[in-house]
Amino acid sequence: MLSHKALIDDINSCTLTENEAAFWWLGQHSFILKTYSKIIYFDPFLSEHPNRLLQPLLNAAELRENADIVLGSHDHIDHIDHDLLKDVAAQGNSITFIVPELLRKGLQSELNINHAQIFGCDDDCSIELEEVKITGIAAAHEFLDQDEKTKQYPYLGYIVEVDGMVFCHSGDTCIYEGMYQRLKQWNFDIVFLPINGRDAGRLRSGCIGNMTYQEAADLSGALKPKLTVPGHYGMFAKNTIDPDLFRDYMNVKYPDLKVCVCEPGTKYMYRKNI
Repeated sequence: MLSHKALIDDINSCTLTENEAAFWWLGQHSFILKTYSKIIYFDPFLSEHPNRLLQPLLNAAELRENADIVLGSHDHIDHIDHDLLKDVAAQGNSITFIVPELLRKGLQSELNINHAQIFGCDDDCSIELEEVKITGIAAAHEFLDQDEKTKQYPYLGYIVEVDGMVFCHSGDTCIYEGMYQRLKQWNFDIVFLPINGRDAGRLRSGCIGNMTYQEAADLSGALKPKLTVPGHYGMFAKNTIDPDLFRDYMNVKYPDLKVCVCEPGTKYMYRKNI
């Protein structure tokens, strides 16, 4: 497991062709994706927390070294890390931040992010940044919540199209009506899905749930991506799952689909077959 300078050096030294991508898991639902032209951070959670099982593998200064785009799917500490992003933004850089439009103004003000660097996204909204197109899709984090006044969504997933490849980071979500049909318009190279599930005990304590590992497997089975990567486990003792359950279920039910269960701070390569 690499961390800090060794991890940043591993990312920066990774040379890719236009048909390749690399990714690193930072724990929970945090991933770094590198393609030929961009380095994208999904939901980086890198602040100290008393209940963390996996200590932060990077800090704000290290993230600033190579991040082009930082995506935050919703305003929970393990997805939009306020302390981290405030520190990143304070030093002045060219990083682009993308968050749900419903949260954009508040986050921009609180974190003191330059207005030209932060974009708001929403369901079925696309943002184009040079070589990258990012489309939001509503996420049902236990419930498919929607602001009554603006009709905007507080929880999102992101579809990222870059360098001829398509990636999906679903954010935190359960399956909801119409989700399969909406996502099937894309042919995904890699999908990153939560597998930690939900139950009455967690919901009673205020821990909002996600799809189960079986539901995540069936979503992958419907979408048929080239590679499925499970996330959202191993960070908090009261909100985790054994990823081997997901891998085993996929291997039995969808044996033709590839799965990658990641080790933290480890590089994984993907090559698109042309």
